[in-house]
Amino acid sequence: MHISNFKAGKWVQRYRYKSFEPYVVDVAWQIDNPELAMLLSRADIKLGELNAYSQLIPDVDFFIKMHIMKEGTQSSRIEGTQTNIDEAVQKEEYIDPEKKDDWQEVQNYVSAMNRAIANLEKLPLSNRLLRQTHEILLQGVRGKHKLPGEFRNSQNWIGGSSLSDAVFIPPHPDGVADLMADLERFLHNQNTPVPHLVKIGIAHYQFETIHPFLDGNGRIGRLLITLFLVDNQLLHKPTLYLSDFFEKHKILYYDNLTRVRTHNDLTQWLKFFLEGVYRTSENSIETFKRIIQLRSEVEHQIIALGKKQALAKLFLQYLYGKPITDAADVAQALEVNITTALRLIDDFMKLGILTELTGYKRNRIFSFDKYLKLFRE
Repeated sequence: MHISNFKAGKWVQRYRYKSFEPYVVDVAWQIDNPELAMLLSRADIKLGELNAYSQLIPDVDFFIKMHIMKEGTQSSRIEGTQTNIDEAVQKEEYIDPEKKDDWQEVQNYVSAMNRAIANLEKLPLSNRLLRQTHEILLQGVRGKHKLPGEFRNSQNWIGGSSLSDAVFIPPHPDGVADLMADLERFLHNQNTPVPHLVKIGIAHYQFETIHPFLDGNGRIGRLLITLFLVDNQLLHKPTLYLSDFFEKHKILYYDNLTRVRTHNDLTQWLKFFLEGVYRTSENSIETFKRIIQLRSEVEHQIIALGKKQALAKLFLQYLYGKPITDAADVAQALEVNITTALRLIDDFMKLGILTELTGYKRNRIFSFDKYLKLFRE
C-alpha cells in the first residue's frame, strides 16, 4: 500500500455513540512521498550517529539512568503530572505530600522501562511484554483499578466527561485483541520490507488509536518506540526518548495523530515523527558531548583530593545516577561510615561540584547541579 493511499478506518454506530474502528496495518507499505523519504534518510543517519556515539562512552549505563528519568518525567508530564527532573531523582521522603502521586507515576514509568529493556533479552517485543510493562506502570498509582496488565474489556474514550461528549472514541473492546494481534504481527513481519523508523511511526499511531488499555496508553505507546529501536538493534543502548519532543510540541503531536484518523493523512504524521527522531537524536548527542566535557572537568578537579581520589571517583560514578542525594545514601552506596561520607561531600562542596539545597544543619540534601542542568535544558 502506498502511504499516501492509507485509509485509517471507519466509524461504527454503537448504542448512543460511534467508535472508530481502525483498519489493520500489517500490510506491504511503500513510501511515495519524496519529502518523507528525505526525512527518513536524515533521521536514519542521525540515529546511527547517536548509536555509535553512545557506544564510545565508557560507563554509558550511568548516564542512561538520567535519560530514562527524564523520559519518565516528560512522558508523564504529557499526561498531566507536574513532577520535574529535580524532584524525580529525589527520595520519596523529600517530596511534598501534594506531589507524591505524580512523583510515584514517574518512578513507575522508570521501573517499567527498565524492566521492559531487561526483559527484551528473553522475550520478544510482544503484547505479552507490553501487558507486563503496563502492570508495573499502574502499580499503586492513579489507574491501579483500571485492569493493570490487561487489555480493556469495556469502552474507553479520550477527552470529555463521557461517551456523549468525547473527543475521540477508540474501537469497541470486542475488536481490541484482534487489532493488537495484527499490530504485533506487523512489528515482526520480515516478509514486507518497511524501513524501521516508518514501521515504528505507524505502530505508535496504531497503538494510540486502538487505545488497548483503560489507562496509561500514552505512556506505553511512547515507551514502545524505544523498545522497538533496541529490539531491532537500531540502538545498542536505550538512548533515544521522544517524549521530550512530543511534550514540547504537544498540540502538534495530538493534532497530527488526530489528522490521520480524520483525513487519512499518515504522511504528515510520519513527517512529524521522523523530525522528532532527528531532533531528539541530535539533542541526545549534544547532551552526551556535554556529559563527557563535564566529566573531564570534575575528574580533573578531584585530583586535588590526593589519597581520597579513588573513593572520590566512586562517588562521582554514584552521582551520575543519583545527582541529588544525602549523606546516609552516600555512606550506604560507597560502603563507608557516615563520617567519611560527610567529609567526602564536604570536599565536593569546596570544589564546587556539589551544592547544599536545604540550609539545614541536619538532614541535608546535596545536588550535582551542573550535571542536572544538562537534563533540564
